[in-house]
Parts: sequence; structure tokens; C-alpha cells
Amino acid sequence: MRHPDDPEPIRDSKALTAYILGWIAVATGLLVGGVVPAVVALALARQARGEIADGQGWRTGDRLAVRGQLLAWIALGLAVLAVCAAVTIGVLLRSANPNHDFPPGVN
Repeated sequence: MRHPDDPEPIRDSKALTAYILGWIAVATGLLVGGVVPAVVALALARQARGEIADGQGWRTGDRLAVRGQLLAWIALGLAVLAVCAAVTIGVLLRSANPNHDFPPGVN
């Protein structure tokens, strides 16, 4: 039983922020703009998990922090996929037209 003077457990705000930023990162991951919120979400989730562990039960939100990390990694994977697809398409388009238009007088 809890003592009446003990504080109420509270949800860690960094965990919630990491979760929200994870969703923003996933939504913008294919546009490569999701890299920034994903990196921030990873940093905040790590800090939140440390604070939750140090809180000894007075801080909650570990699930949100873990989900934020997962979403951030998914967003980074989407960004890498988008960059690889763009490079592949660029190489294929460049190789499809190998003719170079050199100026007159060039052998």
C-alpha cells in the first residue's frame, strides 16, 4: 500500500514526445525529411527510458519510448530505401541514354 505523501506516478513527457516524433518521422520517411524527427525521437526515447528506470516506478511511459524508437528506426529505413531507389533510378536513366552530345570539333 502506498503512503499518502507519495507522489502519483506520472507519464514521462520525453517518452510521449518520442512517440509523436516517431509517427511524424514515419509519415515523412519516404520524403527523406523524416530523418530529423527520427534522430530526435531516438535521442528522446533513450533519455526517457533512462529516466523511467531511475524513477523506480514513479515514472511511466516505457512502452511509449520503445514504440517511439521502433517508429524512428522504421522511418530511417524508409529514408534509406527512398535514397537507394532514387540512386537506382538515376543510374538506370543515365545508362539508358549513353549518347553524349559533344560540341563540334571534338573527336
